[in-house]
Amino acid sequence: MKRIFAAALALGLAATLAHIPSASAAAGLSQQQADELTASYAYLVQDFYQKVEPQSVLNGAHKSIVDYLKSQGIKDPKISELRASTDDVNNVRELQREVNEAVSEYGGKISSTKVAYAAISGVVGSVKDRYTVFLDPKSFAELNEGLDGTSFGGVGLTYSIDDTTKNIRVENVIIDGPSDKAGLRGDDEISAINDRTVKDIIAGAALDVQQARIQKLLRGDPGTKVKLAIVRADAPIDPVTITRDTIKPPSVFAKLLPGDIGYAQLSVFGQNTGNELNAALNRLQAQGAKAYVLDLRYNGGGYLNAAVDVSSKFIPTGPIVTVRSRAGQATEYDAENIAVAPRPLAVLVNAYTASASEITAGAIEDSGVGTLVGTKTFGKGVVQTIFPLRDGSAVKITTARYYTPDGHDINTVGIQPQIEADIPKGTKIRPGYPDDDPQLAKALTFLQGKIASVAGTDAAAPVPQVH
Repeated sequence: MKRIFAAALALGLAATLAHIPSASAAAGLSQQQADELTASYAYLVQDFYQKVEPQSVLNGAHKSIVDYLKSQGIKDPKISELRASTDDVNNVRELQREVNEAVSEYGGKISSTKVAYAAISGVVGSVKDRYTVFLDPKSFAELNEGLDGTSFGGVGLTYSIDDTTKNIRVENVIIDGPSDKAGLRGDDEISAINDRTVKDIIAGAALDVQQARIQKLLRGDPGTKVKLAIVRADAPIDPVTITRDTIKPPSVFAKLLPGDIGYAQLSVFGQNTGNELNAALNRLQAQGAKAYVLDLRYNGGGYLNAAVDVSSKFIPTGPIVTVRSRAGQATEYDAENIAVAPRPLAVLVNAYTASASEITAGAIEDSGVGTLVGTKTFGKGVVQTIFPLRDGSAVKITTARYYTPDGHDINTVGIQPQIEADIPKGTKIRPGYPDDDPQLAKALTFLQGKIASVAGTDAAAPVPQVH
């Protein structure tokens, strides 16, 4: 299955150029750096979703190298201009020569790795596409961590600090995590950790220091224990002792809201999001959910296959999205026949709903299985492919456009929800809490009407099982 961020093998032009020897490699550019510069050029000119002009690419590399040299205190860098030809092999040699020239001339003041990175950044930046960028090893690792998370020992909850009580307010608990198994719920407050009050723990500290102190106490090696004092509905209950476990931050938080409406918030479309959503919907159905809210607000996207998986939970058959490359090749992704029992569905969206989130929102809207509630989405109708490089860096390149099942191109346009619901300026919302979330409250009102309508017309309908 293709992904919005997908590793790719060097094919076509990239393979042709892959083993061009580095020009004057001994002067500074290593063979690995030469290969990475070559691959970056090849991926861009071969796979970028619009035609690329080689001279613009070389101009971009030259400018980026000059800018890097100036940032290192070199006032007037003496680096020759680059001249492109119709021969990509010669263009790559020009790029290699330029980097070697910079390293040879200013080697005592600069890093050859940073010059190579500057050249690659200039190559991919030459197309002036905000999503086509170079990722150094740290940035690439952070991107992967943001999409798929990193494990740690902890109790399995998210929280905020209550401004009034100065306790820790539980926002969400991870399904089947330590806190969930111990019986903690959203909106519980933790008033003490290991018999030390939270007020004492955070006293006099800035917010970031407060967070660091709390995190240090809640996290710990799997198998260790932590004692929490709990306040529920403004009254203390018996303290709980939680055994920490290995926690992988989930991309789905879910719970049953009043009126038997299941709520699922997706923070990102990661590799495991489809499985997480399936587990959440199974639990919500077991709890008697009569309708669903899928919250895609503030979700900037992720993997294409995750968008197809998530959409397929609600769309039983038919197309989800069509992806079209520069060459005009169209690939249609269809529903995977894994839909849950049909229920009234509202999808929350806003201006930060983008990319894979918009694929899902657009598919649900076009298929008619749900209703979008909120404000217009971001409008990112292009697909990126990540091409990892040997040293842990990568180039991310826009390789295609996508279209909703009805053929809508939403790039720079966004998707307009059927039910408009804004958040008053200055309002601080708590996603998942209707009293503190006007958009969610409006979605619930809509769904309650749908539930009443279904109850009046189809009360005896059989309920299929979740797969």
